[in-house]
Amino acid sequence: MADKSPKATPQSETPQQQTLPMQYDVRIHSLRLDGNCRAHASVNINGCFAIRGVKVMESSKGLFVSMPSYRAGNGEYKDICFPVTKEARQEFDNAVLNAYQQALSQSQQTRRAAPDPTIRQAPGPEMSM
Repeated sequence: MADKSPKATPQSETPQQQTLPMQYDVRIHSLRLDGNCRAHASVNINGCFAIRGVKVMESSKGLFVSMPSYRAGNGEYKDICFPVTKEARQEFDNAVLNAYQQALSQSQQTRRAAPDPTIRQAPGPEMSM
């Protein structure tokens, strides 16, 4: 009688795992036009994993995404969670920075569309009956 139990295969022989495409829902909570911290955000990944405390920071090299972190005993900051591969990090950063740029442009459009409260408009012609 042949043994029909599943046999373990070495990891090198297993088919490569298929990864799902990542879907990022990025919410920009606050925009700042001055200082190093330009925005706070939260990111929901594939509708099943949320990350709060993501920041869009500005440095001399430009904008970058800062993950939630803690300060270690030696004074270094350590990320609490982070993308593991270079490609995943790039995809995550692009999603956050694109959402930031979109929120920034919406904010600028809103400011342009809103009437300036310091400008007084002349009253229109009065209608008589």
